[in-house]
Amino acid sequence: MKKRIALIALLAASLAVNAQNGAKKPASSADSLMNAMNATNDKPMPVAIFKSTRLVLAQTTEMVKKNEFNFQIIHRFGDIAGHDGGGQTAFGIDRVNDVFFGFEYGVSDNFNIDLGRSTIGQLVQLELKWALVHQTTDDSSPFAVTLVGEAGAKPYQQAQFPTFSSRLSYFGQAIIARKFSQDISLQVAPSYVRDNTPFPNLPGNEQSFFALQGSARVRLSNHTGLILDYAHPFSSFRSNNYNFADPIGIGYEVETGGHVFTVNVTNANSVSEMNMLSNTQQRFSRGQYRIGFTISRMFDFNPKVKKEK
Repeated sequence: MKKRIALIALLAASLAVNAQNGAKKPASSADSLMNAMNATNDKPMPVAIFKSTRLVLAQTTEMVKKNEFNFQIIHRFGDIAGHDGGGQTAFGIDRVNDVFFGFEYGVSDNFNIDLGRSTIGQLVQLELKWALVHQTTDDSSPFAVTLVGEAGAKPYQQAQFPTFSSRLSYFGQAIIARKFSQDISLQVAPSYVRDNTPFPNLPGNEQSFFALQGSARVRLSNHTGLILDYAHPFSSFRSNNYNFADPIGIGYEVETGGHVFTVNVTNANSVSEMNMLSNTQQRFSRGQYRIGFTISRMFDFNPKVKKEK
């Protein structure tokens, strides 16, 4: 009798162990699924270093996403003070120095094609922009690097440009940026400018030169920020000519939904880098600074996903 009781107890213990092992299998599958989901959620994401693709003078590492379209209007008024400013021109509001219309399209999240047109020189430009590296949330990539290449043509002014080649200008840039905190973003951008006809076309002016741009954004609130821009052309012609000055800009940026609006003050007449780096002949010390603004509007052409009822 005791042997039978011991055998029954042994069988019961064996069944209990098997039941526990069987219960662990679904739990193990669920754990694997959760682990996979957590691994996906932990994937490092790109950091939005700036609010838009442009600041006052410089472009940024930000890109237009795939199948999205960004329309920009950038405006520069006349001198606020100095000989050409003051009350006679409503502190520059009566005059227009440059207007730039820009169209940016996202071929992919990392590659954009842009088209723009400036009033100064009637410059028409085509730009390719490639995000080479993104700064990531886990800091495995601490910087963002974006490459910019532009080709521009001035289609009018027949006397100044006798051939098609003489109308062409080129611009190349590597933008390196980092968001150091929620409040501060910085970038530097070594650049190269080539004008087949020197601009301005003066004796001794170089056809090509290097330049360096530096920019910063300081967050003031969730939707506003202070932006600063500076550029220095490495050009002996410009360094030895007092008429030329380094472009400087300061602006206040506001983001509202799909719009980004910037109001700024700068000594640069021009918007396009090919014009601005080549021919900034205005100085703050002479009252030759102006109000400007930038309006950006994003349009999304991605197919809408229908919600299941």
